[in-house]
Amino acid sequence: MPYEWSTSRDPQVLSLWPYRSMPKRGFFAIMCMAMGFIAIPLMAVLGSIVLWGILPFAIFAIGGLYLAIMRNYRDGELLEELSIWPDRVALVRHNPRGERQDWEANPHWVKVRLHPEGGPVENYVTLTGGGREVEIGAFLSEEERLSLFEDLSEKLTSAGRA
Repeated sequence: MPYEWSTSRDPQVLSLWPYRSMPKRGFFAIMCMAMGFIAIPLMAVLGSIVLWGILPFAIFAIGGLYLAIMRNYRDGELLEELSIWPDRVALVRHNPRGERQDWEANPHWVKVRLHPEGGPVENYVTLTGGGREVEIGAFLSEEERLSLFEDLSEKLTSAGRA
């Protein structure tokens, strides 16, 4: 699951990150396969003037695939950290391009809400408190958001009563 609770007691920290379906080794394999599949038809025109007409498009295709995968990796560097103390709750979102978003509230007033429909995704989870409503874990799968909602409800209920 792409989220985990820290083992320390105070504060309790929840770290969430997007699921990474392709490791770096898979990236290398995909790039090698793409170059191989493009090189096979180019072998037929090797040594002719037609090669120079097709080669820029082949290079453009490989370059486009490389840039798309690198952009996907960069966008996957997102990290959300929810810290729960007995007297406050803080959510810090580290965005892929370096900007940081912060939210803080008293755990007694924080409410975890599940929006089964109407949000940007199914089973959208938000935290309300401190005069704001913030999303958490929108990049998780539908089942993971349900599990996150249950975990957060339990943890925040116990923190608000402590």
